[in-house]
Amino acid sequence: MLKQHLQFKLSQKLSPQQIQLMKLIQLPTQAFEQRLKQELEENPALEGGTEEIESDFDSDFDNTNDDFDDSETIGNDDINVDEYLSDDEIPDYRTQANNYSSDDEEKTMPYAAGTSFTQHLITQLNTYRLDEEEYEIAEFLVGSVDESGYIRRSLPDIMDDLAFTQSVYTTEEKIGKILRIVHQLDPAGVGARNLQECLSIQLHRKEKTPDTELAIQIIDTAFEQFTKKHYDKLLQKFDISEIQLKDAIHEIEHLNPKPGGSYAGNNRIVEHVVPDFAIKIVDGELELTLNGRNAPELHVSREYNNMLSGYKESKDKSKSQKDAVIFIKQKLDAAKWFIEAIKQRQQTLFVTMSAIMHYQEEYFLTGDERNLKPMILKDIADEISMDVSTVSRVANSKYVDTPYGTKLIKEFFSESMKNDQGEDVSTREIKKILETVIEEEDKRKPLTDETLASILKEKGYPIARRTVAKYREQLDISVARLRKKI
Repeated sequence: MLKQHLQFKLSQKLSPQQIQLMKLIQLPTQAFEQRLKQELEENPALEGGTEEIESDFDSDFDNTNDDFDDSETIGNDDINVDEYLSDDEIPDYRTQANNYSSDDEEKTMPYAAGTSFTQHLITQLNTYRLDEEEYEIAEFLVGSVDESGYIRRSLPDIMDDLAFTQSVYTTEEKIGKILRIVHQLDPAGVGARNLQECLSIQLHRKEKTPDTELAIQIIDTAFEQFTKKHYDKLLQKFDISEIQLKDAIHEIEHLNPKPGGSYAGNNRIVEHVVPDFAIKIVDGELELTLNGRNAPELHVSREYNNMLSGYKESKDKSKSQKDAVIFIKQKLDAAKWFIEAIKQRQQTLFVTMSAIMHYQEEYFLTGDERNLKPMILKDIADEISMDVSTVSRVANSKYVDTPYGTKLIKEFFSESMKNDQGEDVSTREIKKILETVIEEEDKRKPLTDETLASILKEKGYPIARRTVAKYREQLDISVARLRKKI
């Protein structure tokens, strides 16, 4: 039996322009500048500067594709150029306003550039006497060093790769011999295959003292007991005092577990951090500014407007002229849209950040993270009548310069929970208190998660032990056993 029924489905599709606007909103300051540069290069109808032009045009032009000979003329009514030209001279699309900070105020956090980490190691290899095959092996090993400074591959795998990719047929013994040369390179510990070997290499390079000698014995022969902080077993194994063990551990704690990370010119690509906003306290009140680099001065090309004027005044309008006008119209439409999109981007950024600033006013006035109120994306979206996805695009990619340092905006968002008085408190507030309690604990007897949960409950935050464990992991704090010190 056949049945008929109607089904209504509501769907929303974003236009290409809306999608492009969302992408512009998501861009932080430096990426936005690159996007602006690209648009200026690709669209000759868009120009930077403050020139005033006649640019009040409409986008209702009918883009027809009639086939006719170039010699065929076109009537004056075929293209309404007046829609693109106006007798009213309007100011250029200046986007400067009082709520944008000057470029002099912008703050950046630059990172030093230099030769790559790999090149730094290869340069050192040139100081060793190596024959052609040994140098090829050494160069291959150096090329296998990751950004932390480790070679995380077995000798058999390296031997196979040398044969298949470099046509170098050698033995594990010879690779091991060259690897020991790589271990002599700086920074100390580079080329290690695991943490134990990395620490051992560094200790063997240090000046020999009773402390370093004991540290070497601990790392080379009792590494598992050391990592698990079984100090009683170490005291018994080496027949030493607590002071001797403490001094040896002090030597180990000052070693670098990631020797590659200490080299500033390694292969990691790090962008400069340019704050998109700045918040200042002026006479006890918060003042928000948007980085001036987000507010470029743009206008539509006078030359392109003149081309339209020339077409309007022309008596004989050929197909080639019409094609040119269609091209000009497309570029003018794109220029107009881009200028308007930048305005909308600026307004969206400023309105969103202003709402966040006022929502977290107590924090921005004091800098105390315990004053951060519970805040989710929907809170701000409802406040400014925008979509949650728009707020997310602003929060996840933008930085704000505050009196307490440059912060990623999404750090101000957090879930909430009830304290013992039924009040909503931020999970950030609880994490800060948890962090403080752990910092002040007796490191000889670190507090377990269960004990921490009891302490937080006494302070008015009734949370379960598993929640304490989750927050502790999010704060990158080890379990009690691994926090133990002597």
